[in-house]
Amino acid sequence: MNQKIRDLITFAPMKKFCFSLGLFFCSFLLQAQELEKKETKGGIDRLFDFGDQVIDFISSDKWTIIPAVVYSPETNLGLGARALRIFRPQGEKGKNLRPSTLPITFLYTFNNQSIFTTELEWWADENKSYLNARLELSNFPFKYYGIGDFAARSPGEPYTTRYASFQINYERMFFKGLYLGPKYEFRADDISKRVEGGLLETDRPLGYDGQRISGLGLVLNYDTRDNIFQPHKGWFNRMGYMDYSNFLGSNFEFNQFIVDLRKYLTIKRQNSLALQSWWSFTSDKAPFQNISLIGGSDRMRGYFEGKYRDQHAMVHQAEYRFRVHRNLGMVVFGHMGQVAGNLQQFDWKRFKYGGGFGLRYKITEDGLNIRLDFAFGDQRAFYFGLNEVI
Repeated sequence: MNQKIRDLITFAPMKKFCFSLGLFFCSFLLQAQELEKKETKGGIDRLFDFGDQVIDFISSDKWTIIPAVVYSPETNLGLGARALRIFRPQGEKGKNLRPSTLPITFLYTFNNQSIFTTELEWWADENKSYLNARLELSNFPFKYYGIGDFAARSPGEPYTTRYASFQINYERMFFKGLYLGPKYEFRADDISKRVEGGLLETDRPLGYDGQRISGLGLVLNYDTRDNIFQPHKGWFNRMGYMDYSNFLGSNFEFNQFIVDLRKYLTIKRQNSLALQSWWSFTSDKAPFQNISLIGGSDRMRGYFEGKYRDQHAMVHQAEYRFRVHRNLGMVVFGHMGQVAGNLQQFDWKRFKYGGGFGLRYKITEDGLNIRLDFAFGDQRAFYFGLNEVI
């Protein structure tokens, strides 16, 4: 569930609406490109001017405060507020310094989920030091489908978890682009509501009545991106190992190893291709909310987050991004993924496939985007939020 704020609709009653909306966006984009070629300043440019004025109005030298709206199959429609600060260290000059960010978000969704998050991503010492700290508090009605590749044939059973999570990671560059540092993570869950005699109580997976995990690990990161919000070239490869133990206050002892490999390629001018290969390996004593899973707005859009979960998982994604007109862009993406109880179960026949397209609107000079994605997997869904997926 982490990464968050994704969700919503299976489109049954909305197929016609989404199809019509997609056609509208496509025709709008084609018209915008045609106008750009003619270099005319007509109604379309006045519309973009108005959009830029709105962004300038809600922004200041330090903070941008905007209404927070999210939409995905896991959260439904979520409304709230977001305060965002993007800054660079004072006294450090240089156009290649990476911006630090501090977003603070509160959301309440139509699934009765309340979510508070804040996350500091701090770059210092001419990009040689990186600190990430995240705090999340949530009351989160969700769905449990079971564990394993075929468990998701069930319709999904509702349950509610109240949780608090905190993590902090510090990395230091010791070769160009190569970072290494420790990470600590804590999370406490209280399963406040579940179906009496239902799937969760029948299966009784580890953590079915709540959990407390506390772990310490190490992160190795090779990062040569030219832009942290909108990279057009470079690598972003992370390997992280976490060990959760009673010694640190955890009531479950397990370990997890995650590999996240990303490559960014410039195709032409401002167009780019993003590629990702993500792997997760979890030992067999992890609670069900912390084993490897796929789905959601970050991995496998078009699949409900956690519908497929098991000890191990892999996801491969590709996304082509191109500019349409001024701050407006578009993406086309595809992905494939699977889960497995052991490494021998990984097989080409077990892959799930999906894809889709989306719109982007740049709201900061650093390249931060508002995004709207339409995805097709084992459901049809759309996602609305900030920043890129890959």
